[in-house]
Amino acid sequence: METTPSADEVALVSFNVFTQLSGAVTAGMIHLGDRLGLYRSLADAAHPYTSAELATSTGLDERWVREWLHNQAAAQLIEVDTAGSDDRFSLTPAAVAVFADPDHPAFGMGMFHRLPETIAALEAMPEAFRTGLGHDYDSHGEGGAVGIERSFEPWNRAHLIPTVLPALDGVVDRLHAGADVADIGCGAGGAVLMMAEAFPESRFVGYDISQHALERAEARRCERGVSNARFVDPRREPLPSDRTVDFVTTIDCIHDMAHPQGAVDAIGSALSDDGTWLLVDIKARDGLAANLEKNPMAALMYGISVLSCMSSALSEPDGAGLGTLGLHESLAREMAASAGFQRFRRLDIDHSVNAFFEIRR
Repeated sequence: METTPSADEVALVSFNVFTQLSGAVTAGMIHLGDRLGLYRSLADAAHPYTSAELATSTGLDERWVREWLHNQAAAQLIEVDTAGSDDRFSLTPAAVAVFADPDHPAFGMGMFHRLPETIAALEAMPEAFRTGLGHDYDSHGEGGAVGIERSFEPWNRAHLIPTVLPALDGVVDRLHAGADVADIGCGAGGAVLMMAEAFPESRFVGYDISQHALERAEARRCERGVSNARFVDPRREPLPSDRTVDFVTTIDCIHDMAHPQGAVDAIGSALSDDGTWLLVDIKARDGLAANLEKNPMAALMYGISVLSCMSSALSEPDGAGLGTLGLHESLAREMAASAGFQRFRRLDIDHSVNAFFEIRR
């Protein structure tokens, strides 16, 4: 039997609902701040800026800049000094790292770069909910590929070569000597290019089904003059199945795949008997209750799953649909064991979102 909620109960639910809307709108403002160079200008300023100074430095209209600044100050994303005749705005050093320094591992603008494409996916969602069929990453356009690149590469630039690879048993020595390497789900090629430049004796192949990502990866390879790497679509050139690959990496991609077990099985067929598979994926827990308890970003991740990760994983009629928080460690162990891998070790690497595993036969 329904009961009439109290005014306080309604107010609490309403406050929660509109807090979510506030976050969504402010996320749009963050996208604009990144796209228009507003954060970068604040970071470069020798002193806290007025809205007029920021407008002048960016070549933008002061009234629009002022309203944007007010949103950012109200959201407590930027500092504001209201004591003088003109309000002055600035970024803390920590905020510079997140908003304006693409070389800092905490740089966070990648997801906001692709926010318009992510939100635009809402238009396709009603049909997806009715049919069960999602959309692959190319449905997000070139901006989606660039956004993923900007999301992952700052941390990888700081940690992939000096931190992650040395945590794997014998892999660095093998790469220096000359190894055959496959990066599955390579995206715009960042990890491949970093490793190819660091280990010139080794040979690298990046695999991805996103044409936008592959085009960008190849353009970047040519721009940087990297000759020991190439990028291919596995539907045209599958992984070798003769166990000739020495090292395989899958970085934040298995949970997005329509056929993740098939990919894991292909890794099992490609990897040499003494080879290594580096699996990097989201720190998912086994079940909703554990994710709600342990992951403060669970709401964000389940929402992104609907708009992106699970949608990709259901982009074929028989897709597995794991989604953003779908590849928990016990499932990853089961899938690896099914492909013939017997050794599965979680690496002691600190990352806010991802878990790292070394997998061998």
